Amino acid sequence: MEKYAQVFVERWHDLYSALIEHIILSASAVLLGCLVAIPLGTFLAKTSIGWVRSLSFTIANIFQTIPSLALLAILIPLLGIGTTPAILALFLYSLMPILQNTYSGFQSIDPGIIEAAKAVGYSSSQRLFKIELPLAIRYIMSGIRLTTVYIISWATLATVIGAGGLGELIVGGLSVYDKPLIFASAVLAMVLALAVDFVLSLFEKKLTKRENSKQNFA
Repeated sequence: MEKYAQVFVERWHDLYSALIEHIILSASAVLLGCLVAIPLGTFLAKTSIGWVRSLSFTIANIFQTIPSLALLAILIPLLGIGTTPAILALFLYSLMPILQNTYSGFQSIDPGIIEAAKAVGYSSSQRLFKIELPLAIRYIMSGIRLTTVYIISWATLATVIGAGGLGELIVGGLSVYDKPLIFASAVLAMVLALAVDFVLSLFEKKLTKRENSKQNFA
């Protein structure tokens, strides 16, 4: 066990560099996923064009079903190796959970609330930002939390296309049977996922508490 503890000290520089790379990979993919999936999910919840909704969910679902290594292999001829194809692959995986939760969040809103807002003269944008988005935020945050944990886990595979991260140390450790290094890298990836999920849960509680206070005050 002493070797497993010492590796955190002896290889800290390598572990720290890989951890930073892992955070950049995961954060970039989740951020891009949020920028695309949340507006798209909002649009799909409001549009009456059924085929647009079906097509969007089908495309997002197809990305979800492609095995991670296969998707990375598909992207190599198109984008080469390195960070860019890895972030793109992780971004494609992030779409479906955020999109589905955003759509479900808006669908869960009582139509009576929307009608009441219309009756008092709320515009479309006022309804969106003052009523619908705050009511759907719990669903949206759940999707982001779920996606973030998955992406941090899947980012370990990005090393097969030279994107670095903690997966690089895990694969390197496997090649020389360095069990302490494999253990330390895996533990850091797990702790990172748990820590980010904890921080996001606090952020979610703060957001929902603030919105509940606003509604009670109103």
